[in-house]
This record gives sequence, structure tokens and C-alpha cells, in this order.
Amino acid sequence: MPTWFITGCSTGFGRELAKAVLARGWNAVVTARDPASVADIVADYSDTAISAPLDVRDKGQIGEAVSAAVERFGTIDVLVNNAGYGYRAALEEAEEDEIRRLFDTNVFGVIDVTRAVLPIMRRQRSGHIVNISSVAGRVANPGSSLYSATKFAVNGLSKGLAKEVKPLGIKVTIVEPSGFRTDFAGRSIRETKRSMEEYADTAGKFRATTAAQHGKQPGDPVRAAEAIIKAVQQAEPPLHLLLGVNAVERTRAELEERMAELKAWEDISRGADFPAG
Repeated sequence: MPTWFITGCSTGFGRELAKAVLARGWNAVVTARDPASVADIVADYSDTAISAPLDVRDKGQIGEAVSAAVERFGTIDVLVNNAGYGYRAALEEAEEDEIRRLFDTNVFGVIDVTRAVLPIMRRQRSGHIVNISSVAGRVANPGSSLYSATKFAVNGLSKGLAKEVKPLGIKVTIVEPSGFRTDFAGRSIRETKRSMEEYADTAGKFRATTAAQHGKQPGDPVRAAEAIIKAVQQAEPPLHLLLGVNAVERTRAELEERMAELKAWEDISRGADFPAG
């Protein structure tokens, strides 16, 4: 029976994934900054679930939650780094403390939780790390440059990590969703308090558009949870798991644009080396 350790379970992907894992009879460590917000998830699973307070910016809480998981279930087989949030602001509009908070959660939180769990997986020579990124880790929008920067960081981290831990029997999957009907664009989102007129047609328009889409996104978080579980169950799971039609279409368009740019500038790029011979 596998044991899953999932961060950010109060809403969205984390909540639905925890419910799906427990419904299968597997063990789950269900974490959130406020354990009361996940009490309903674990209530009927006293033998297979524990909840733990976890703010991924707090290394002390990370250590305590991981220790509680090992004490109760003996191991951690699947780590899901789901905790994170969005921040809407043009780079120049962004507040310094908000930038630090965003990176502390979305990037350093992933790093610190993963580093706490890796020794367990390394010793057992098995495990699967699932990092919830975003299609914004491939395609950046105006007004979301900082959020995209955190997800580009998660993608780069995950791809390098996958090569480091593959010889140890540990797998890595990057989940890249587009718009889903979670609280991400609702109460979870943070926005700049100092919007600037100069960015009204770029960052400002993006903020308005995404706010209007809240609750109407095409993505189903229940189906997303099932897709993640299916990927983890594969003998050869994907490194990248796109979720949602929009994620597939935007990624394909981005790859085509990059290939066209590569072709257009290939001679200049190749010419930057010392001459052969």
C-alpha cells in the first residue's frame, strides 16, 4: 500500500488528489497550513490518513510533518509538491515583500520539502516526486511574469532532479495544468496594490481577463487528480504531464514558435563559436 505525502490540500488539486488516494485505500499524509481545513478529508480514514500542519515556508513544520509520516506509515512513496499560489502584477508593479513571499512558497517550498523527503526515498531506492507546475512554466503572460518565473524554476529544478535521482530508483513528474476550476484564481490569488496606467493594456488587461474566467475554467480538478494517479502508476511515467486542452494547445504553439525562431537565427547562433579547426 503506497503512502502519499501531499502539500496544499485545503483546496484544488491537493484536496481532490488526497480524496482520490484515500478512496483507493492507500495511505495519505494530508497537509495544509490550517489542518482544520482538511479535517473532513481524513475524518473517515483513521487507519490510512493523518493530517499535519504545514506551511512550506517553515522548515520546522516540514521536518515535523515528514517525521509524522514516517512514524505513522514507515515511509513516503509519493511526494506531491502542490502548495503554491498565483500573483498578478507586472514586474515593475510588484511589491518587494510579495515577490519574496511568492518565491519562498512556490520555489523554495518545493526545494525544502523535496530535500526533506529525498533521504527516505534514496534509502529505499524507490519513490515518485510529483511537482505541480503550470503551463505558465512554459508560456508566460503579461502580468504573470513573476508567477511564471517560479514555475519555470520548478520545471528546470524538476528536469535536473529527474536525472540526478533516476539511478536511485526515484521518478519525477512535472504536472503542467492550464485553467482549472479551483480557488487558484479566486481567494488564493494575490494581486498588486499599485497598478500602473502604463501597464493597463498588458498586465491590467490580463488581470481583468483571468478574474472574469474564475469559476468558468474548463479544467476539472477531479479528472486532473485521476490523471496524476494514472501517471504515477505507470512503469515509465511521463516527465511532463500537461493537463487541459489549453495546456496542450499553448505548449504546441510555443514549441512551434521556438523552432521557427531557432531556424531563423541558427546561422547567427552557430557563428558565435570559435572557428572550427
